[in-house]
Amino acid sequence: MPRQISMVKSRLVSKIGQVQLKLKDFRYYDLASYAINGLTSRKGYYFHKNIAYGLKARQRLDLFRSKSPHQKRPLIVFVYGGAWSHGDKKAYKFVGEAFAKEGFDVAVINYHLAPEHIFPSYVDDLTLAINFLSQQKQKLEISSDNIVLMGHSAGAFNLMSALYHPSPYEKTDLDNIKAVVGIAGPYHFDYKGDPLAQDAFDQSVPFQQVMPYYFVKSNQIRHYLLTAENDKIVRDSNSIDMQNMLKQHGNHCEIRTIPKTGHVTIMGSISSLFSPFFSTKSQILQCLDETFN
Repeated sequence: MPRQISMVKSRLVSKIGQVQLKLKDFRYYDLASYAINGLTSRKGYYFHKNIAYGLKARQRLDLFRSKSPHQKRPLIVFVYGGAWSHGDKKAYKFVGEAFAKEGFDVAVINYHLAPEHIFPSYVDDLTLAINFLSQQKQKLEISSDNIVLMGHSAGAFNLMSALYHPSPYEKTDLDNIKAVVGIAGPYHFDYKGDPLAQDAFDQSVPFQQVMPYYFVKSNQIRHYLLTAENDKIVRDSNSIDMQNMLKQHGNHCEIRTIPKTGHVTIMGSISSLFSPFFSTKSQILQCLDETFN
């Protein structure tokens, strides 16, 4: 009997450990994302899951191909947030659906996460994904002539850094990146001691050597920076500073503030379920219409 009790206790401890590991990687907004995805329509697009854009396990993307007959549909590459330490593409099916039904192809990428991986590994993943999509466009039945980089929070930082930071990877389709949509992004802040960001960066490296704000170059890309009216996590100064620096270099940049949203809810408001009640999706579509028409 004591041996049986010991075995039961051992199994129970093992189960509790598994649950704790899952909870450690869980955020309250995951539940909302999965609930939204469960109600997201599967019509209007073709879904291709877990496409490898690199050799490592996290280098995977989901592709939502619109059923629009247009031969050269713009391609949105979406990068989710999560303080560089959390997130998975499977939670953002609603983003793919929201824009695929509007005639865009959408790639939602996974990338390496902190603390095991720090800057610039997750930025290099994005560059690798962009290059892959360009090189495999015929096989994937997409076009890379008109690329839109879209990201939320840490994901917005990643895409800005892919454009405005030295990289060992050549960007094969930089000229084809027509627009950037940064949603509640941190582009100019000191990560030293920041509880949300410190594990994602080398603390011995000054933020002035990392932030995309300090590496802006002149180009023809249209930059749209969306801020949430009630954002309590990322300060508006990030977008204001980035806009000022972009304009100093002669680049296009607009800031658009989305009413009635916070740092997390600004993303959920893109969903087709909620977009009738918020201006987030319509504002993004206006930006893209300005870019391509």
